[in-house]
Amino acid sequence: MSENCIFCKIVNKEIPSELIYEDEKLIVFKDIRPQAPVHLLIVPRKHIRSINDLKPEDHAIAGDMLIAAQKIAKLVGVDKNGYKLNFHVEKGGGQEVFHLHMHLVGGWEK
Repeated sequence: MSENCIFCKIVNKEIPSELIYEDEKLIVFKDIRPQAPVHLLIVPRKHIRSINDLKPEDHAIAGDMLIAAQKIAKLVGVDKNGYKLNFHVEKGGGQEVFHLHMHLVGGWEK
């Protein structure tokens, strides 16, 4: 855990969030500034600053995030109509919270 990381605080239930799903490796919650009808953040419990900081021993985390996205998309009903998965990497790539996370966005009308 990084002491000043807001996502670490959400993972540790120090800050409330609109929780959608959690397991031993990940937590999924609603983005506080949604860009779509469905805008969720898939966040590993382990603090990893960004994709640039993934280590070989973290390779399973990326796969877990993708499998969770598939499960969550079905859970929230966007799996059939479609959704987007996005990673923002570093400040120039739009990353605002420096804890690895993936955006799941969707829910637009056909």
